[in-house]
Amino acid sequence: MRRRYSTHFNTSTDQPSTSTHYKIGHLALLTLFQILAQIPLSWMQSLGACAGLLVWLLSPSYRRQFNRNADLAQLSTRSRWLALMNTGSMVAELPWVWCRPLEQDILRHVDWVGEEHLHKAFEAGKGVIVLSPHLGCWEIGAQILAARFGPLRGPMVALYRPPRKKWLAPLVEHARAREHLHTVPTTATGVREILRTLKRGGMTALLPDQVPPLGQGVWVNFLSQPAYTMTLAMKLAHQTQATVLMGWCERLPGARFRGHFYPMPATSNPKLTEEALDRSSRAEFDVTQATQAMNQAIEEMILASASQYLWGYARFKQPREVGVSSTPAHAPKEEH
Repeated sequence: MRRRYSTHFNTSTDQPSTSTHYKIGHLALLTLFQILAQIPLSWMQSLGACAGLLVWLLSPSYRRQFNRNADLAQLSTRSRWLALMNTGSMVAELPWVWCRPLEQDILRHVDWVGEEHLHKAFEAGKGVIVLSPHLGCWEIGAQILAARFGPLRGPMVALYRPPRKKWLAPLVEHARAREHLHTVPTTATGVREILRTLKRGGMTALLPDQVPPLGQGVWVNFLSQPAYTMTLAMKLAHQTQATVLMGWCERLPGARFRGHFYPMPATSNPKLTEEALDRSSRAEFDVTQATQAMNQAIEEMILASASQYLWGYARFKQPREVGVSSTPAHAPKEEH
């Protein structure tokens, strides 16, 4: 039995012709993804790897962004080529990740490293926060966590930011709303839902290196550069005393994946991490210090597997404004 898709979505708009265009675009993209999902995953990954190299060669703006970030990490030439290929494979995987038939159980494609840390975190009963940056295949990482622990621990709740192109939204929303995986908007309502989930002992996963809107982060170092970084993860951990785990899904040969999970480690400055995460040693929680500790842990994770990081991501961009009229004085200048 193949997965069935609903084509119903909100088409309310002041311009009916625009609504029609959205619907046609959605149906066309959905049909294309359903067709591509039937192609063997290993073939799609190989095609994507070639496309990743081609895009770098043909797009000057992407090439500049990729090289700028890779230079900060002092990546070798080999690691750069592999990172480009992995980025292409990640994009080419999406039709299979989102639209594969239901009988293709994602867990049959996955090996686990550190699963015991997840079990231990659940047994603590305070909730689990998995920090998973743009490393490997984070879309599959969310699905395997939901499939493995959802039946016993309840659905995993993850924040969801709608795509900027409105006609993409119905496909992405539907594709991510899988069994035992519940997505909530990046609003106060969504955050409250995550709080309730953690207080019930449930699980959430966050992209900690995604640049948040202005007012929802702080400027702390990442790869020795100021980067606007979300404070939500550390605030949730402080408020709920949930266990914080680092996690990512490694892409392996033969259309397989490996989930890696481990406690947020001591960084190069162990005192920083201990103080940032110790919720009882100080009356006032220092969110900037905690967020810096989180960034150090993310940086260590990424550099250990640099060839699978999304180096083309604009990590150091200015945050978008949401009802805020000014930018912090210490914000770095926007890159052009």
